[in-house]
Amino acid sequence: MHRRSTASRLTRLALLSGLAVFLALPGSAFAEAPATPAPVIGAAVSTFTLPNGLSVVVIPDHRAPVVTHMVWYRAGSADEPAGKSGIAHYLEHLMFKGTKDNPEGAFSKKVAEIGGQENAFTSYDYTAYYQRVAKEHLAAMMRLEADRMQNLAFEPKVAEPELKVVLEERSMRTDNDPSAQLSEAVDAALFRNHPYRIPVIGWKHEVEKLTAADAFAYYDRFYTPNNAILVVAGDVEATAVRDMALDTYGRVPRRAEPGERKRARDPEMPGVTRFVTLADERVSQPSFRRVYEVPSERTAAAGESEALDILADVLGGGANSRLYRRLVAEKGVAANAGAYYVSGSLDDAKLMIYATPRDGVSLEDLGRAVDEVVSGLAAEGPSEAEVTRAAKKVYAEAIRSQDNQASLARIFGQALATGGTVDEVRTWPSRIRKVGLADVKAAAAHWLVPERAVTAHLKSAPSTGKPLGKASYPPLGPGMSGPIRMIEEAPMPELPAQTRF
Repeated sequence: MHRRSTASRLTRLALLSGLAVFLALPGSAFAEAPATPAPVIGAAVSTFTLPNGLSVVVIPDHRAPVVTHMVWYRAGSADEPAGKSGIAHYLEHLMFKGTKDNPEGAFSKKVAEIGGQENAFTSYDYTAYYQRVAKEHLAAMMRLEADRMQNLAFEPKVAEPELKVVLEERSMRTDNDPSAQLSEAVDAALFRNHPYRIPVIGWKHEVEKLTAADAFAYYDRFYTPNNAILVVAGDVEATAVRDMALDTYGRVPRRAEPGERKRARDPEMPGVTRFVTLADERVSQPSFRRVYEVPSERTAAAGESEALDILADVLGGGANSRLYRRLVAEKGVAANAGAYYVSGSLDDAKLMIYATPRDGVSLEDLGRAVDEVVSGLAAEGPSEAEVTRAAKKVYAEAIRSQDNQASLARIFGQALATGGTVDEVRTWPSRIRKVGLADVKAAAAHWLVPERAVTAHLKSAPSTGKPLGKASYPPLGPGMSGPIRMIEEAPMPELPAQTRF
């Protein structure tokens, strides 16, 4: 099933649950609404910094006696040294291999014994570890996480088998999945110089050469309290969290000064268009996708990211969007079509279009139909009715969504890990509601241009008669020991954005 929204946008929307009335601003999509005080996300959220530099965010949520405890490191795959891709994810695996006080398996066993849940995930810009437990176990989680923040230790013989697990994970999730292979090729073409061109899990030939020493070097550089964010959401009070954090994380010394995160930028190449195609016998349903490099929340000019949010909804946000109406309902050339904007990154982001052709329709003909819709929107801009409907739809989705403490923790953690602030999260409603017709029109004209995009075709190919590759590493599930770990990768239209188990 195609997904229109990204995890970043969905978690932000969840935070707006119950906020049905917004301040009217001239020229905005809500100009006809009665004037009311601006809503604020996380009004009760508090933040402070420990003496060792650890940032702490506390999000009270007293509806149930549970807490979500998350540690975010401002380090992901885009921070890896050249030629050693995959270290961030490899280290994520090794973080579960133990310390002197909590040898391999002890951490996960303790979480399981108290009925808790745990997980971790790696992205381009951050790596995060979390547990969800009853509130009385929060201090214990802090002690465990603070321990592995400074005392990661395991026998060298553990590292090599875990590297094989990582390679089998890549084999299962990417090398044997044509759609994932195409996504890697698209990213490599889209981000010509920026490290986002490299997959989060790493290139196979580079991952094969990683060592425990490589992982420890990354650990010593980035896994220091002054490069981390602690987020606690749930049935807690800020003063109690502060006391527990000082008694646990406060004892962890600063080990390094990671410095400013400077990354190579992509060059401007006017007039250059890019196309990627993959044909594979395992493809049962051809698909079309186009990805534009656009500003993220961090790199956009004031109001630009919010305008892109509305633009993506006008373009491909459901049955009333232009792509769906023109390609599916009117022309009948597509079985499905849509678009979404991935905004939550430290550097530039992506706006993605996807479509599935109907039987008998070639990907080339489908592409021409997409071109017609996109070029029309870029040239003429949306109508006022489209912008109003898209903006209201964003709020309607928010109202229907049920917020939860994990979503609250994730949105604040992601924002801070990518250079944002608590206040920026709090004021998102007031910024999104200011988006007007002129803003969306300007965004469409400026960013929906061919030289900023990569167009990709996924096709079926005749059988070669040779056995198809299969991963020997089975999916983690019931009966398997160890934590389930996710890789956050470039989202694909066929899958929920950012999840890999």
